[in-house]
Amino acid sequence: MNIRQARHFAIISTAISAFVFLALTADSHRQFPELTNEENLTPEVGRGMDVWHEFNCINCHTLFGEGAYYAPDLTKIAELRGRPYLEAYMRDPSQFYDENVHRRLMPKQDLSDQQIADLVSFLDWVSQVDNQGWPPRPIYVTGGLTRSAVAAAQANEPTSYEARPVTADSAAIARGENLFHTAVPACNACHSTQRGADMAGPSLAGVATRAAQVIGSPDYTGEATDVESYIRESIRTPSAHLVPGAMYSANGVSFMPDTYPKTLTDEQIDDLAAFLASFR
Repeated sequence: MNIRQARHFAIISTAISAFVFLALTADSHRQFPELTNEENLTPEVGRGMDVWHEFNCINCHTLFGEGAYYAPDLTKIAELRGRPYLEAYMRDPSQFYDENVHRRLMPKQDLSDQQIADLVSFLDWVSQVDNQGWPPRPIYVTGGLTRSAVAAAQANEPTSYEARPVTADSAAIARGENLFHTAVPACNACHSTQRGADMAGPSLAGVATRAAQVIGSPDYTGEATDVESYIRESIRTPSAHLVPGAMYSANGVSFMPDTYPKTLTDEQIDDLAAFLASFR
């Protein structure tokens, strides 16, 4: 290749690269309104973004993979936790985590109710943005071991329960186990199956035993008659029965999402109940 050919090659390659870049940029801008749910950009979302910046949340947390990576990525937190949980958590994080046990360092920001509502609206809008799986491995919110689990570990006691078939066939339990990890939102985003490992929701180790105790209690306010129907009720209408004194509800509303009847079929809920009922 002589100098003239090299010059032509460089010019043509640059022109092609520039055209591809401009075409991709134009296509990205074409998709932005749909990908970002532009129609849902309300004044509350804007004010919530201002709260996010005013209190320097990004100094610890990340959105779309951008931030400090010191605390969990909150891109999908509204989808995973829901508004009631987030509002209660922001009012007083210490009610959810013990710093000495969980090493949680989330400060109490003393936000007003309006600031909290706006910030949750902002996080809810963020969770609806189609981020196309980015970042690929976000740092999710997890829970630590409770004091009971720490004591059990010190005593060398087992901290998990093995799932055992109770009334359902193994195929249903296997399907339910898959749903536990793949439902939207995923059950394991809030619940652990390790004893004492309470997260946003209580550990589900031994849930079948506890369910039987709850049903037999005079304080039970639901309509279930057996373990699996209690679990199904908890999935479909989580506020049907609230555990007194537990930080899993506020103002008579459970933090458990009530959207599963819309995203799961009755058969899938049955499979999920069969899986959970196998934890005795």
